[in-house]
Amino acid sequence: MVGLIPARGGSKGVPRKNIRLLGGRPLLEYTARSALAARRLSRVVLSTEDPEVAEVGTRCGLDVPFMRPPDLAHDATPSLPVVQHALQWLEGHGDRFDAVCLLEPTAPFRGADEIDQCVALLQESGADAVVTVRRVPDDFNPHWTYGRDEDGYLHLSTGEPTPVTRRQDLPPVYHRDGSVYVTRRDVLVARNSLYGERLIGYVVADERPWLNIDTPADWARAEELIVGRAN
Repeated sequence: MVGLIPARGGSKGVPRKNIRLLGGRPLLEYTARSALAARRLSRVVLSTEDPEVAEVGTRCGLDVPFMRPPDLAHDATPSLPVVQHALQWLEGHGDRFDAVCLLEPTAPFRGADEIDQCVALLQESGADAVVTVRRVPDDFNPHWTYGRDEDGYLHLSTGEPTPVTRRQDLPPVYHRDGSVYVTRRDVLVARNSLYGERLIGYVVADERPWLNIDTPADWARAEELIVGRAN
């Protein structure tokens, strides 16, 4: 299986964040280290349109066999066409994989074990895709959250008329944490989807650090977490 790390040169929230130093290392290096340490990835490829990002990726040990087209490197560019482009390039050069493991560098605290567990879960389950998820705190369970209509009236997110009364009766719900996405090739190419119809979540323990870096506040929090891990 191939690991794919997409890292653009541009970023509005935190300029040049993928190569900005976090704890003395480029942000990209954290994802590179976990990907290269994963036992179930046979190749780890960087997709970027930026020569400086490519240079940093190469120093981190990543394979940079191509440059991403600029039209796939905009702020609004979704992940799917980036993954499809990488697959097309690799297959055009004789390297075909049955699935892709997408690893965003903005989630620097995943471990190699999480990558391996997700890959194993895809292989063992027969699912279309596997993503890392975390349990939603009970206070934000959709059975207890409301949307407001145009008249200002509240309605439960589930569409039910009344909320679940007791906390212990709330069904567990989960959110993607953005750390690992593993998808079968045919789902990506033939069905034009990153998730498919049979999606499984690998539940990450709450005590493991987690952060998606999109804003300066996120960056400040990441620096705090790095200091905490060092201590």
